[in-house]
Amino acid sequence: MMQRLENKTAVITGGSGGIGKATAERFLSEGASVLLVDLDEDNLKEAVKELGEKNVYFIAADVSNEEEVKKYAAGAGKYLKKVDIFFNNAGIEGVVKPITEYPVEEYDKLMGVNVRGAWLGIKYIIPLMPEGGSIIITSSVAGMRGNANTSAYAASKHALGGITKSVALEMAGKNIRVNSVNPSPVDNRMMRSIEEGFNPESGEDARAQFEQMIPLGRYAENNDIANLATFLASDESSFITGAIFPVDGGMTAK
Repeated sequence: MMQRLENKTAVITGGSGGIGKATAERFLSEGASVLLVDLDEDNLKEAVKELGEKNVYFIAADVSNEEEVKKYAAGAGKYLKKVDIFFNNAGIEGVVKPITEYPVEEYDKLMGVNVRGAWLGIKYIIPLMPEGGSIIITSSVAGMRGNANTSAYAASKHALGGITKSVALEMAGKNIRVNSVNPSPVDNRMMRSIEEGFNPESGEDARAQFEQMIPLGRYAENNDIANLATFLASDESSFITGAIFPVDGGMTAK
C-alpha cells in the first residue's frame, strides 16, 4: 500500500518543538524525507534521535536572519535535492502585557521570527519547488480574533493570513499551494509560557479559563495539528490553496 507522502521531501521549521516534531514523525511515517530547522542544535540532535535518524536531517538556523534562512535553504537543496512540502512552523509567543507596557524590543523580536521568518522561508524555499508543492504556515486562532494583552502576537498571526492568501494567488500558476493552520491553545511548552503570562500565580487557573473558551473542552494535542498538516502536505488536498484552517475545538465558531 502506497504511503501518502511516499518519495516526497519536507522542510519543517520549529522542527524540534512540540508541533514540529509531531509533524515530522507523521511525515516520516508516511514515507517522506524530512529536514528539521530550529535555533538550538542540541534540541535538534535530540529530536533526530527520537525520530529514529532515518531519512531525517537537521540544520540549526535563526529563521529571522536572512543569511541563515539562505543557509537552511541551501541545506535543503543538498540533503533533499528538491522540496515538496514546506511546513513553515517556527514561532514564538512573546510576552503577555498591555500595549502601553509592551517592550518594543520584544515586539521586534516576535515579528522577526513570526512574520519575517515565515516570509523569508517562503522566499528562499520556493525556488526548490520546481515541480510544485505544498506550503503550510502555522498561525493561530490569534490570527482570527483578538485577545487583550497579546497585541504583538495577534498582529504577527494576522499577518500570516495575508501572506497565505497573497502567496497562494501568486504561486497558483506554478502548482504551489499555500495554506494556513490556525490552532487553539495546544498542550505544549508555548502554552505553559502563555498561561504563566496571564496568571503568574497559577498557570493551572489560566488553563482552566482557556479550556472554558473551547467548546470541545480541551486543548489541542500536537498530533491534532500534525494530522491536518499531513493532509495539506498530501495529494488529497490538491485542490485546496489560500485557505485558513482553524484547529480549535470550535473556539472561533462562537
